[in-house]
Amino acid sequence: MTAVIHVILGFIFGLGLIISGMTNPDKVLNFLNFQNQWDGSLIIVMAVAMGIMMLAWFWVAKKDKPLLGETFTLSDVKNISPRLITGSVMFGLGWGLSGICPGPGLVQLTSLKMEFWLFFAAVLGGMWIAKKV
Repeated sequence: MTAVIHVILGFIFGLGLIISGMTNPDKVLNFLNFQNQWDGSLIIVMAVAMGIMMLAWFWVAKKDKPLLGETFTLSDVKNISPRLITGSVMFGLGWGLSGICPGPGLVQLTSLKMEFWLFFAAVLGGMWIAKKV
């Protein structure tokens, strides 16, 4: 049952990415372009996502255990390592240069376009390198 719920939630997430236009790399690249075709819609998508997450966070904070698990696994915000900073910078550079984030890139694999398959191969390669280092 948990796997079915995860698939449904993943589908809803992918549908949200498609509806918001975030699967289109040009949306991201036009957000980063302050010249002639600036597109600020990414700010709206992020603000809405942050608002929903904030409401969910307040709701979850009142719970003793998660709906689909035994315990919560929250990150330790104080543990900022050079590895985290390096990974964050690499993620931002990759997203900024390609206009593709891993979530929308995964959704775009269904388009069967080679650019998204190459992007996802690079993501998997980066994950493999990170485990080796």
